[in-house]
Amino acid sequence: MYSEKGDTVRRAWETLESPLSEQGYELLEVEYSRENGAWLLRLYIDKSGGVTLDDCQSASRAASALLDEAEFIDGQYMLEMSSPGFDRPLRKAKDFERFAGERVRIAAQSPVAGRRQFKGVLCGVQDGLVSVDCDGTVCAIHLENIKKARLER
Repeated sequence: MYSEKGDTVRRAWETLESPLSEQGYELLEVEYSRENGAWLLRLYIDKSGGVTLDDCQSASRAASALLDEAEFIDGQYMLEMSSPGFDRPLRKAKDFERFAGERVRIAAQSPVAGRRQFKGVLCGVQDGLVSVDCDGTVCAIHLENIKKARLER
């Protein structure tokens, strides 16, 4: 099932990132999970000046039409559009650069120095390595190895 979930997330990115960008929205994160017995496709968007409820509704309508046309998700699912919120997801190198100096939580796919969970101050990103100061020890995690990263405010 993980590969199906991973494929669905990848295809959603491919289908939605450019069209949403053309409408002025940055696609920050795509999550596909089972919640309360139903499949949920959750999209996080942002734009200059912040995201309003009207933005979420507009982006949701556009995304829904594109997903219906692409037809790569089997069965029923719910689509949820969300603003990044205080615990904004971080995914791209530019996110890790932009929020250097902020507190973060990072989960790695594969262990780094014997651990998968990192909590500390984001130092930035260089050459594909995200650096986090975890209580005085700087840990470097490859961007491709990051399963999930969020600001911790």
